[in-house]
Amino acid sequence: MSLAAIRPLGRSRWLSLAQRDGLTAWSLALPATLAMLSLIFVPTLLVAVLSITDWQFGARSFDWIGLENFAEIASDENGRKAVINTLIYVGVVMPASVALGLLAALGVQASGVGRGFFRAAMFLPVASTLVAMATVWQMLLHPSLGLVNSLLGTIGLAGPDWLSDRELVLFTLAGIGIWETVGYNMVLFLAGLAAIPEDLYQAAEVDGAGKPWERFWTVTWPLLGPTVLFVVTITAIRSFRVFETVATLTAGGPGYASDVLVYALYREGFEYFRAGYSAALTVVFLVFTVSLTLVKFRLLDRWVFYR
Repeated sequence: MSLAAIRPLGRSRWLSLAQRDGLTAWSLALPATLAMLSLIFVPTLLVAVLSITDWQFGARSFDWIGLENFAEIASDENGRKAVINTLIYVGVVMPASVALGLLAALGVQASGVGRGFFRAAMFLPVASTLVAMATVWQMLLHPSLGLVNSLLGTIGLAGPDWLSDRELVLFTLAGIGIWETVGYNMVLFLAGLAAIPEDLYQAAEVDGAGKPWERFWTVTWPLLGPTVLFVVTITAIRSFRVFETVATLTAGGPGYASDVLVYALYREGFEYFRAGYSAALTVVFLVFTVSLTLVKFRLLDRWVFYR
């Protein structure tokens, strides 16, 4: 048998280029895929199944109760309050921290002297431990010994009980949440501003947009569209999962006035051991988060310009 006759047989034993590329792609994607399945999708499925049971931590059996846990959330005053408080918190923190983060980024970019100092100072709350910072805020907001009420007293104003007033406590926590988030949003906006070519500003100035406000609306704001969409999405998710400040400062009080979804599901699951009810709260939390993210993408993606 000649050598030419056996070459096709030898070649057929080797994988084609497309098959080798496919195996390489699968070998690279398989670890991340397994991690997502084991750490995200499977636990989420288990939580969804657990939410339709009455199982408690330590119990050897459970009953299938359908949607009774969700009905209890809707009918229970404390459950409704946790949902409403979360929506109010997100409604205050998300727009304020996005707007202030953009203003801080524009100010830092425009400043010539001390740019590094202001950037580090604004980012400090992000790099700090939230529990430690919450303890500092607890001292600052003390009704009689805190620095905030002392400063208000010097100008003749009576400082309120920031963390004990039912009408004020949620907005106090929202203010702390804004303080925590502005620095992170500022860094993201600075990255978006740095990616805008300088010649576009020069072209806008030649076309008559000589004032800074005009250049912002004609160049900066349209080209910041993808950054704004990302910042709004990330801020909404961070706001929905607020936990550390509530657990450290108020524990949901007074009278559940500062109770939020994540702290409520922690309390029900790990203090009262109602695993099924806690799982139902987790499902509600996931539905709100995913729904808000999808709505934002549908509304904001229309005017986002991807250059």
